[in-house]
Amino acid sequence: MRALRHLNKYFRKYKSRLIIGLIITIIARIFAIAVPKFIGDSVDVVDLYLKNEVQNLELVKDELIMNILLILGSVLIAAFFTFLMRQTFIVVSRHIEYDLKNEVYRHYERLSLNFYKKNRTGDLMNRISEDVGKVRMYVGPAIMYSVNTVTLFVVVIGYMASIAPELTLYTVAPLPILSLSIYKLSVAIHKRSTIVQQYLSKLTTFTQESFSGITVIKAYGIEAQTQDNFTELSDQNKDKNIDLAKVQALFFPLMVLLIGFSNLIVIYIGGRQYIDGTITELGVIVEFIIFVNMLTWPVATVGWVTSIVQQAEASQVRINEFLSQEPEIVNHVKHTTPIHGNIVFDNVTFTYDDTNITALKGINLNVKRGETLAIIGKTGSGKSTILDLIGRLYDVSTGEIRIDNKKIDQLNLTDLRENIGYVPQDAFLFSDSIKNNISFGKEDASQEEIEAAARKAVVHSNITNFSKGYETVLGERGITLSGGQKQRVSIARAIIKDPAILLFDDCLSAVDTETEEQILSNLNKITKNKTTFIVSHRISTVKNADQIIVLDEGKIIQQGSHNQLLNTDGYYKKLYLKQLSEKEI
Repeated sequence: MRALRHLNKYFRKYKSRLIIGLIITIIARIFAIAVPKFIGDSVDVVDLYLKNEVQNLELVKDELIMNILLILGSVLIAAFFTFLMRQTFIVVSRHIEYDLKNEVYRHYERLSLNFYKKNRTGDLMNRISEDVGKVRMYVGPAIMYSVNTVTLFVVVIGYMASIAPELTLYTVAPLPILSLSIYKLSVAIHKRSTIVQQYLSKLTTFTQESFSGITVIKAYGIEAQTQDNFTELSDQNKDKNIDLAKVQALFFPLMVLLIGFSNLIVIYIGGRQYIDGTITELGVIVEFIIFVNMLTWPVATVGWVTSIVQQAEASQVRINEFLSQEPEIVNHVKHTTPIHGNIVFDNVTFTYDDTNITALKGINLNVKRGETLAIIGKTGSGKSTILDLIGRLYDVSTGEIRIDNKKIDQLNLTDLRENIGYVPQDAFLFSDSIKNNISFGKEDASQEEIEAAARKAVVHSNITNFSKGYETVLGERGITLSGGQKQRVSIARAIIKDPAILLFDDCLSAVDTETEEQILSNLNKITKNKTTFIVSHRISTVKNADQIIVLDEGKIIQQGSHNQLLNTDGYYKKLYLKQLSEKEI
């Protein structure tokens, strides 16, 4: 249970409730053991009457009625406190589940992009849902039944030993065998539970990717192949679950067998002791039979609880595996650092550690506040990497980036990112209303501000044509909109933030030329006092920038204004002439 020690902080947090739950459990068990005592007394009264040792029938009836009332009262009180016990432990388990899910989610948010490149979304989802759910079963039902079982054993066996020590010894004799059997089975359950959770993650990942890529699946007509792959994975998952269920299925038959054996011992040994006079009251044997059967469910739950603990251990190991990972990008500065937007790249080189590809090699740039730098180049030349480094999604391998004469890692990370408006190449929109997608850049934005940003991004007229306008709810990843509309909504989201730095990563590629000119005209007004980086493959997009750099294999091969680059033979001039001829055609 080493991995489950991670939960100790939550047990400490809710220790007062857990202590109350323990007290309630003890009270409930004390009243529960009163029932066999009153039943035993009733049997003794009847036995004495049948032996003619008590001849007053009315007295016998009165005592039986009193015992019946006491039994009913004890049962009702025990039931009430059992209800409180369940409420206490289960509610605590829900609080811990809530806390653990939030802890995992917050840690997910802290982890760097490399983490998400190396792990699949389905697996991340499975660990925060299925695995946390398994752990909740441990902190709730498992602990509740464990406390209940231990309390019942202490109270019941203590009482049994006080009235018939020898018979008690014979009665509990099968329990060590049960404990050894549980230990052997729990080891097998632990191994198989781990495998089950791994296969469930694979199944969740496959399903999530299939639904996200349903457009591609339908376009290529590979529904049947995808179904076959899903069926194969489902079969594997089913087989692993069946393997686990086979082991778990041994628990209850084994326990029922041992409890039944204990009943036989009570009847045989108890009967002989009653005959030879060691036990003087017949009611004691009846009490012991009831006590043994009262212990049946708690003993049976030992196996179930053991199974839960083993599954929780396997799940917590998987959760801890991610919680133990430290983010590569760490906020070293806690105090506020204002951002104005003067950006310098000083001999920056960057290599992706997952692919070992050196995306940038010795980049030197100096962009002052209010200036616009355009980046152009072939696919894979390192254009997007420059924007990622400005947002400190990665740290540079060598060299340094300075913003306002401070090294980028000496800036407050939250302040830095709050002052950046980023429009990615692949515009990502949430499954929410268009209004909320735009106001994602500014949470308290008014309707007027949202519409103004949409107008500047030349998407307002498209939105108002929808039946629900800005309240239109988008499908997953904004599938409701066209590529160009998604890009423009994403631009509106960056504009409304009014940041010091704007980063546009080829965000006009799906927009027609006329709309592009309108957006660029609006952006020229917006970006006067902002530092702007524009990545594009179109000369028409970058021609008005203060500086233009051409990248090739991570190096700057050309740098200057539009006119300067046109007067120089090279990649930029060739691309301009090519696009000009295509436009004329």
